[in-house]
Amino acid sequence: MGTNKFTHLFFSILLLVSAVISSCRKDEDVQSFNKDGKDSTALSSSSGSFIATTGELSITFNDSTYVFDAETDSIAFVRVDTAGNKYFGITAINDDHTMSFGISGLGEAVSKATTKVEGSQFLFNDEKVAPSYTLSKSAHELDLGKLSLKKYTNEKDDVAAKGTFTTFLASDTTKDAVLYKVTGKFDIKFK
Repeated sequence: MGTNKFTHLFFSILLLVSAVISSCRKDEDVQSFNKDGKDSTALSSSSGSFIATTGELSITFNDSTYVFDAETDSIAFVRVDTAGNKYFGITAINDDHTMSFGISGLGEAVSKATTKVEGSQFLFNDEKVAPSYTLSKSAHELDLGKLSLKKYTNEKDDVAAKGTFTTFLASDTTKDAVLYKVTGKFDIKFK
């Protein structure tokens, strides 16, 4: 039981850190990462993680749809291999740094993969606009939703991820917190 809580907390933090890193990299000139004249796909690491340059992540939540656009916002596809367990997910932060989202699932990032959600969060900088949403303390007892990777490629000229997800988040971490259904889709590329 304690291990499950730690796993959820660890991956929520991992997604947030990934969003901040991808945002900082997005704000810098992409060419600064390519000073030695190597192919620009070097931004896509050998681990299969990448920062999107085109595409969108959209999230539907509480009768509203929020859209992250890779041309202005920071969107990253993340693959992690830790202690023999493989995870993948998507994380984003808007250009104004007022909203971020992250979701991860257990398993290998391959085309047509569907897995259960291991961690997710939807954060807003201004609590007056909307509270932040994360997993509740009872999350380890629940089915947190599904993360489906319809397409994933990590080749020299084709680095992309496309998929859908459904998850459940709460506005506080109490055991009896109300859970809200969140759905979304993403179609992102690195060129």
